[in-house]
Amino acid sequence: MKVILVNGSPHEKGTTFGALSEVAKTLEENGIETEFFWLGTKPISGCLGCGSCKKTGKCVINDIVNDFLEKAKSCDGFIFGTPVHYAAASGTLTSFMDRLFYGKTSVFLGKPAAAVVCCRRGGASAAYDQVNKYFPISGMPVVPSQYWNSVHGISAAEALLDEEGMQTMRTLARNMAWMLKCIDLGKQNGITVPEREPGMRTNFIR
Repeated sequence: MKVILVNGSPHEKGTTFGALSEVAKTLEENGIETEFFWLGTKPISGCLGCGSCKKTGKCVINDIVNDFLEKAKSCDGFIFGTPVHYAAASGTLTSFMDRLFYGKTSVFLGKPAAAVVCCRRGGASAAYDQVNKYFPISGMPVVPSQYWNSVHGISAAEALLDEEGMQTMRTLARNMAWMLKCIDLGKQNGITVPEREPGMRTNFIR
C-alpha cells in the first residue's frame, strides 16, 4: 500500500515539508510506502471549465496535474499539505487541486485522504476546511487525527518544535495506515466501494 504526500509550498524543504515528513516517517513505521510530490515554483493554471477531462480522463493542459494523475491511479491514499496564505491554501495548490479533482472521481473514489496545513500564527482552520472540501465530493474517506491537522512555524526546524502539531501528524499517519489496512482487508473478503447512482446535477432552476 502506498500514500503520496503532496507538498503545495513554494519552499521544497520548508514547514510544510517538515510536517509531511513526520507523517511519512510514521506511515513507513506502520508498513505503508510513501512518496513525496512537490508542486514546485512554476505557475499552475487554474481549471478552464472546458469539460475535456470528462471525455479523456486527463486535463487538456498537459502539465504536472496529468503527471500526478498517472501516479494517483496506483496510490491507495493521499495527504495534501499547504502553507497558509491569507487564511487559505496556497494559490498553487488550489489551482492544482481544482484541476486534479474536477471530473476525476473514478481515480480517487474510496481512497482515504487528509489535509495538512502549516502557518506562522493564524488562518490554519480556514485553510484546513478549504482543502478538506475536495475529498467528500470525490467519494474519499477523510482521515481523522486528534486535532485539526495543523503545524506552526516558519521553517522545517521550527515545525519540529511544535510538539502537539507533530503528535497530530503522527496520529494522522497511524489512522491513515489503520484505514488503509481495514480497506485492504475488506477487499480481500469481497467488500468493495459502494455502487454509485448516476449523478444528478441541478442548479435550483430546473
